[in-house]
Amino acid sequence: MTPIPSPPRVGDTLAALRQSQALSLDELSRRAGVSKSMLSQIERAQANPTVAVVWRLANALGVPIGELLGSAPAAPAAPAITLVPTQSTPSLRSPDGLCELRILGPVEMAGQFEWYELKLQPGGVLDSQPHEPGTREHLTVASGSMEVQVAETKQKLKVSETARYHADSAHSIRNTGKTAASAWLVVIHPT
Repeated sequence: MTPIPSPPRVGDTLAALRQSQALSLDELSRRAGVSKSMLSQIERAQANPTVAVVWRLANALGVPIGELLGSAPAAPAAPAITLVPTQSTPSLRSPDGLCELRILGPVEMAGQFEWYELKLQPGGVLDSQPHEPGTREHLTVASGSMEVQVAETKQKLKVSETARYHADSAHSIRNTGKTAASAWLVVIHPT
């Protein structure tokens, strides 16, 4: 006896496609003309959509209807280039406003490999507590000058110079100059 194939997993595929396009349930609901609660039920496999609903969802997502009816979640093709607009790049500012750290690395790599753009106004300091053992930082000055301190050791850096250091003890980066300074900071955590 031939086994009966399982029905398509529309919910898993729908969720994967929606997330790959960074669409909220609200936005997809508006585009497809399908209620948000129905979309949520479909994604959680609590409701089976009609062919008409699948057709509207496929059109709203810009994919062939067969892609939503595939037996496994479709892995959308990664775009050749993913652009992150300036306003979408998160940043952190110190309470005194003299230090800004723009988070350039993708969030899914946090805790493994991170990179930042660091901007320090004169007198600005980025103080850091020790990271986990084995963590290293690499700081390359793009403009101005900076000073790195790890425990009791200090090192001044000029434009284009790079400091590589262990970041598993207290450390800081400061602008001791009279003009604004910027740098690229890479943090590599142990594997």
